[in-house]
Amino acid sequence: MSSFTDFCHINVRGGDGGAGCMSFRREAYVPKGGPDGGDGGDGGSVICVADPQLSSLIDYRYKHHFRAERGTHGQGARRHGKDGEDLILRVPLGTVIRELDPATMEPIYEIADLTQPGERVCVAPGGMGGRGNIHFVTSVRRAPAFAEKGEPALDHWIELEMKLMADAALVGMPSVGKSSIISRISAARPKIADYPFTTLVPNLGVARTSDGRSFVCADVPGLIEGASEGKGLGHEFLRHIERTALILHVVDLTGGFEGRDALVDYETINNELKAYASELFERPQIVVGNKCDMPGTEEALLCLKERAEQDGHPFFAVSAVTGEGLDQLVAACATMVADLRSTIEPTMPVESINAAWERSRAKRDQAMSISREGKHAWRVSGGQIERMVVQTDWENDEAVAYLQHRFERMGLDAQLAKLGCEHGDEVRILGYAFDYEGAHDEIAFEDDEEGEE
Repeated sequence: MSSFTDFCHINVRGGDGGAGCMSFRREAYVPKGGPDGGDGGDGGSVICVADPQLSSLIDYRYKHHFRAERGTHGQGARRHGKDGEDLILRVPLGTVIRELDPATMEPIYEIADLTQPGERVCVAPGGMGGRGNIHFVTSVRRAPAFAEKGEPALDHWIELEMKLMADAALVGMPSVGKSSIISRISAARPKIADYPFTTLVPNLGVARTSDGRSFVCADVPGLIEGASEGKGLGHEFLRHIERTALILHVVDLTGGFEGRDALVDYETINNELKAYASELFERPQIVVGNKCDMPGTEEALLCLKERAEQDGHPFFAVSAVTGEGLDQLVAACATMVADLRSTIEPTMPVESINAAWERSRAKRDQAMSISREGKHAWRVSGGQIERMVVQTDWENDEAVAYLQHRFERMGLDAQLAKLGCEHGDEVRILGYAFDYEGAHDEIAFEDDEEGEE
């Protein structure tokens, strides 16, 4: 069974946050020592890191669930809990990570595209540790008898899709000699045989010219008519062409065992590239007529060369067996790849990419939505507000009162009133329900902003 895996779904979950501690200092001769509950530790996060040493997603083929370590609980005497360890998931360069809808398992949005060595992104942040009661002291609340629970971490499914990071890709019908060519121009050693679909996985090789220039070349499994619709190996490997700057379109001048027409093969592959993604069809292309050493190929060679030049593509006649024309082909590829590289804009630094994703995540987390669920019922949802709810100790009246004050301070009461929520209506958040009482001031919490610093 092949060890090559380029697509998988995995379930990731950060570690839960530890609970904050509700504690008061108890010491001889100190009758009113005050609160001293420590904070819970933050849960570890699940982080994907691009590793240039990896060539497939085989590590995630059989194991699909990954959990980071949870944070420990806070203790008295201001002892904070330990943060959980992060879990590092190493993935190959060129891995695209997407969020999946839990119901349909279809991608919702792209999380990251890891194309640089060491680039990382947090795919499952750990839960925040709950705050101990030392944080809730104010000028009017000297002995808060509550603390926050730890935040449960996000548990969700993500999609990993690897797309090869190659400068040039060899494409064509099955058995046209792509594997033979890459074995001659690089150190790659793919399986070579005279039957269709010998190559079942992409192969990468580094081709070098006599003057020291080099480029990465990919041998992609053969395509057939209908590949863009998933026929043959279809979508499984068309994705690996997407990142390549240059396409080496290999055509068998002999027509193979079936006696195919070289021009028909050429048009078939171009049509499939265009159907899969129009930008692939428009990408720079070199047409390679292979097996030019075979007798009876002269007419097919001239026809294919004429058609390629009409389409504006350079043409090279080569023989993977004798090596004829390969040096010229490699030199031309190296020149085109160098020119194409010079036009690529510098990528964003790794730190900036990760920071941009974290800002996007924070923006989604702070977003809040309110919808009506009945004549006198409302549903409130949003990452930040739901976190407040799950971190509240619902057995503690003082903690619940504090939560309701936080709702008012963040503008929830005002937004509900603006949408038509009336006194006595039910407001639902997750599995909890509240009776709406309208905006009002509570003196007991007037100094909370100072106490929470």
